[in-house]
Amino acid sequence: MRGRSGADGAPVVPEAISAGVFAEIPAVATAVISRRALLGVSAGLALVGCAATPATEAPAAEPPDPQVALLTGVIAAKEQMVSLYQQATLSDARLAPALQPFQQRHLAHLAALRRHLPEDTPSVPPGSPAPVTSTAPGVSVAFLRDAERKAAAGRPRELTAASPVLSQLLSSIGACEALHVAALGRLK
Repeated sequence: MRGRSGADGAPVVPEAISAGVFAEIPAVATAVISRRALLGVSAGLALVGCAATPATEAPAAEPPDPQVALLTGVIAAKEQMVSLYQQATLSDARLAPALQPFQQRHLAHLAALRRHLPEDTPSVPPGSPAPVTSTAPGVSVAFLRDAERKAAAGRPRELTAASPVLSQLLSSIGACEALHVAALGRLK
């Protein structure tokens, strides 16, 4: 049946319809649009339509655990305190032996605080703070005493947000810092 022309002169191709009956459809219509082409165009339009719709807002990140936030803040402050003691020992070598026990207690506080952090907390490195270079500015005993006083004075505010176990640890650390204030007052 190929090669036949329809009434309008276009070639016709037989196509199976239900029950084996043939009908003639113009060859131009079947040659231009195949099933694969139609599916490809449909899929492409669907993708374009999906891309054109406004994106929904991404779910907000979970707020940080208040205990973890408190711990990371206290740990950062403790690391700064250890750094201050390192600077003080570098600026006055005769005070280094007297300041070493203070620094060691702060390092013990850091270790105890880090034990309370969840294992998957990435923001606080597990080691001790980086050593201070010899070009660090001098830190006096009076400056250390003032830093210890401020740290001890801030502990009661931290206790309001802390769990019972963390409250005990922070209370002990605050008491130690208050004693450091008195002990540093005797160093000259």
